[in-house]
Amino acid sequence: QGQLVESGGGAVQAGGSLRLACTAAGMTVSINGRGWYRQAPGKQREWGATITTSSSTNYADSVKGRFTISRDNATQLVLLQMNSLKSEDTAVYYCNAYKYYRNTHFKLNYWGQGTQVTVSS
Repeated sequence: QGQLVESGGGAVQAGGSLRLACTAAGMTVSINGRGWYRQAPGKQREWGATITTSSSTNYADSVKGRFTISRDNATQLVLLQMNSLKSEDTAVYYCNAYKYYRNTHFKLNYWGQGTQVTVSS
């Protein structure tokens, strides 16, 4: 019951744009925020962007100024607009939702299955 599902991945040339989307159908837990992570070949999964329930946003330095995370408050659809894509952006992108428990030092994460983004140079 409840799942995060990504869409919008694909292949694009360097300098191009893509928009990823994440639905949260059936997810009834009250979350504290949503985000996007990515995992490039041979690397660990890394955080890219976060949007809180109050709509404040944070971005990793690697994507700041190029990527924009947004959320539709009614449907909880979360988007990641990716512009000026570089070859180093090639990765599997994962939708994330998180919930704090006890206090903000403890976080429970929920994940989608990922969508492939390939940027050619």
